[in-house]
Amino acid sequence: MTSYTPEYLQAKLTKELDAVHVDVQDDSDGCGGKFSCTIVSGKFEGKPTLQRHRLVNSVLKEELKTIHAFSQKTFTPEQWKEQTN
Repeated sequence: MTSYTPEYLQAKLTKELDAVHVDVQDDSDGCGGKFSCTIVSGKFEGKPTLQRHRLVNSVLKEELKTIHAFSQKTFTPEQWKEQTN
């Protein structure tokens, strides 16, 4: 069990990635061990998916030591705009 909350992860990702949108879901029934998230950041511009995910993982390096499942969807602001229209 970890002590991380969706709110904590959302705040950290928003700050570190200058994200314009971050949605974090706790998929572990409250134990904090399994999360899925959607992140929209201009820092993803020009980067393939693998590089984006590595960037996110580097931001959450310490947290991922105890989180056992973490899925992510990463978008640039333009890609997000296309997704939500």
